[in-house]
Amino acid sequence: MDLIDTLGFVAAICTTISFIPQAIKVLKTGETKALSVTMYSLFTFGVALWLAYGWIKNDAAMIFANTITLVLAIAILYQIVRNLRSDKSER
Repeated sequence: MDLIDTLGFVAAICTTISFIPQAIKVLKTGETKALSVTMYSLFTFGVALWLAYGWIKNDAAMIFANTITLVLAIAILYQIVRNLRSDKSER
């Protein structure tokens, strides 16, 4: 592995790890009122596109980071949408 690949893996690990605390908090508490459904929708779509790009380029760092991040983003987005629907049904 050369320096550029190492840089990519370190960046992938840092950005993926940085997302984990938010995912844990949402999954533990279920609280999503302060989170934007628009932001998480666009973010999740963007991560899916980065994952596709990683597959096309056969870039292991991109595939690794974006697979994990996509799973976490989908879990958070699911909880946001679930809470929004629950709030609407309570009205």
